[in-house]
Amino acid sequence: MLSTITTLDGTTPAALRPVLQPLPKLTEAGTRLLEAASDLFYDRGVRAVGVDLIAETAGTTKKTLYDRFGSKDALVALYLLRRAHRWREYLLARLADGASDGRSQVRLVFEALETWMGTQRRGCAFVNAYAEIGESDHPAVPVIRAEKAWMRALFDALACDAAVGAHLHLLYEGTLVVLTAGGNPQAAGEARRAVDAAMVA
Repeated sequence: MLSTITTLDGTTPAALRPVLQPLPKLTEAGTRLLEAASDLFYDRGVRAVGVDLIAETAGTTKKTLYDRFGSKDALVALYLLRRAHRWREYLLARLADGASDGRSQVRLVFEALETWMGTQRRGCAFVNAYAEIGESDHPAVPVIRAEKAWMRALFDALACDAAVGAHLHLLYEGTLVVLTAGGNPQAAGEARRAVDAAMVA
């Protein structure tokens, strides 16, 4: 059922393609740079973090960063792409281990979100990045949009109903905000109860 939104091929919708692109193979130095940049970008924001700090944190040079990634903007896009890959892998593994009916699967998404966020309180990395780079030609924008489109497509697939999927996606995005920026640790549990209301047979 989910193969249509998890496989990158000729049938993949254009809206999902940027977030399903494979991650590039990196050298050891490239991996260190991406790890350092990922932590820094999430914790401090993409504009506040310069290439000097990333290189220093990774134990490399600015030249190595530019040699591996070409630009800071490309590194921001890759940070988000890797985060999308990791979330998707984590979520799909949780769904594969859970009950097969649609409502239970949707509830699992919210359980997975709660566990995934853990003590992270800076919210959605994609929303945070978009708040800084906005509507622009930044290479991260297609990744951000595709991640949101992928979550919407997932809910459509799990609910087997696009109208219900739209409600669930809005519930998911709101839950992420209330769980983090809203400081409400009960948000995911409240969302699971809302799922039951949204998916009344």
